[in-house]
Amino acid sequence: MPRSDRYHHGDLHATLLQEANQLLNEQGVEGLSLRKLAERAGVSRTAPYHHFRDKNALLCALATRAFSQLDEMINRQLRKGGSKEAIQDFVREYLRFATENPEQYELMFGRTLWKGGEPTDELKSVAYRSFRHYAEQLGGMLQGRLPANTDALRVAQASWATVHGLCRLLIDGIYVNREDMEAVSEQSVALIMAALSHSED
Repeated sequence: MPRSDRYHHGDLHATLLQEANQLLNEQGVEGLSLRKLAERAGVSRTAPYHHFRDKNALLCALATRAFSQLDEMINRQLRKGGSKEAIQDFVREYLRFATENPEQYELMFGRTLWKGGEPTDELKSVAYRSFRHYAEQLGGMLQGRLPANTDALRVAQASWATVHGLCRLLIDGIYVNREDMEAVSEQSVALIMAALSHSED
């Protein structure tokens, strides 16, 4: 179906996000503009402005979409329980998500929106919600298993930072050997499992 026909069927917003995602993959944040997006979607130059006030709003919408995907992954993977296999599956899928979508990942966690831009309320809500769900799921696994006076939230923050750091090393090209990163990710899971098994010591 031609893009212009899709517009008349009322799904221009979804079409614009899909096309913007492709442009982001191909040309990065710098190469993405509402003008290029209109050309790509086959609509008038003014049409995207009915959905996104400016480039910042478009970028926020893309980051919101990506965080929603991450949130779904967190809830699906960590709901399996606190086994080593479940946590390893989560770490592997998180790494795959980040490295297969590097431009989106940079948009989600980089300076473009959080320091140089203006994150929308919707973006802030879904971003904070995804971490809250991670902390809640991990906290449930850790309940009663941590040393006295250990803050489960801090454990969640530290473990998230570890996984995020692995992603950055891969995306930035510092680590290009995936086998090495697999070994590092397994070690990070071993550390989490050590906390989970503390009460059994």
